[in-house]
Amino acid sequence: MTLAATTSGTRCAHAHLASLADALPAFGHCVDVVDEWGTRLATHLRGGGRLLAAGNGGSAAQAQHLTAELVGRFRDEHAPMSAICLSAETSSLTAIVNDYPPEELFARQVEAHARPGDVVILLSTSGRSPNVVAAAERARSVGARAWALTGPLPNRLAGAADEVCAVECDYPATVQELHLVAVHVLCAAVDRTLGVRGGPS
Repeated sequence: MTLAATTSGTRCAHAHLASLADALPAFGHCVDVVDEWGTRLATHLRGGGRLLAAGNGGSAAQAQHLTAELVGRFRDEHAPMSAICLSAETSSLTAIVNDYPPEELFARQVEAHARPGDVVILLSTSGRSPNVVAAAERARSVGARAWALTGPLPNRLAGAADEVCAVECDYPATVQELHLVAVHVLCAAVDRTLGVRGGPS
């Protein structure tokens, strides 16, 4: 590796870090929103309700991370809660996209699984993905609540959802990194609301 390549790589890395630092002050509002979501979600799940989550690409991985923390645990022990990651349902995904328009990918699963009062969390760094927008619209049509984690406003997903946490940053990687923080804040709020105690690591 040449010195020029090393220097260029360092500048890129520091620019990435600067993007994250620049986005953090405005993210405080999002933290408050997501903390409140966690409080409400804990009550809903404790009462037998269900959470559905979905996203594309890296957002799909974060949706799966969220549901895993609720079915398993985040930091503290709690009873397993009903949380389904729609982007992890590979047989359903391939069957739906084979037989229906692409925007039905998550919406059809929402229609199948969501009940009135359930929560559907949708993640998109751009907020423009047609399949997550359609899922938000379908959630509302069946009486579920659609919560969106998006990038900068305005965007289609934010307009289709009931509530939104929007990261005001044009760099998708930074948006995704702060969405992960939001997922952890939400899980911590669930733990706090349930009053659960820490278990073995």
